[in-house]
Amino acid sequence: MQKLQTQGVHHITLVGADRQTSIDFWEGLLGMPFVFEQPNLDNALESHIYFDPGDGRLITVFTREDRKPDPRRTPTDPGCVHHIAFNVSRAVFMQAVARLDARGIKHTGVRDRKIFDAIYFEDPLGLLIELSCWKFDPPFGFTYSDVLFEAHKLRVAAGERAIGEVHLADAIEKLVLRSRPSLSDVRSAKDPYRR
Repeated sequence: MQKLQTQGVHHITLVGADRQTSIDFWEGLLGMPFVFEQPNLDNALESHIYFDPGDGRLITVFTREDRKPDPRRTPTDPGCVHHIAFNVSRAVFMQAVARLDARGIKHTGVRDRKIFDAIYFEDPLGLLIELSCWKFDPPFGFTYSDVLFEAHKLRVAAGERAIGEVHLADAIEKLVLRSRPSLSDVRSAKDPYRR
């Protein structure tokens, strides 16, 4: 028996209401370019619209003009989507509260998630959206997952409940130590001030 190895998210498709509500939210609020549209190939009554969330992947929405937005929270039963999180830069994140407030969009304010900061709000159809901003940058040649994997091991060894910034910093140091050669025989921390 062998796995069916994935290599990233291809796209996520949501069931939307009318076309303009989706365009206004995904492009008009979140800045995702509207890049493609065609009929839903499985349902001729629906359109299938595509947005680029910023990494070249796709968020797609099935729309239909006779469906109207229902702002009630989408179900959170087992098997349902709880929320979708999007990465934003620190510069954008620092403006998010004011920009959501300016539009009258109810949100949670900034939440500290230890490895990133987050703000939550609902789209016009009640789907919970998260804007996330990492608290670290992975070293060159590594991914966020690489750093989190190492930080998790450090957290468990320390008996901590959640990954903290110290675990992230130490994980980054370990990854750099393993991946970057040095002419030094001993690469441990030293005091250059010799106090």
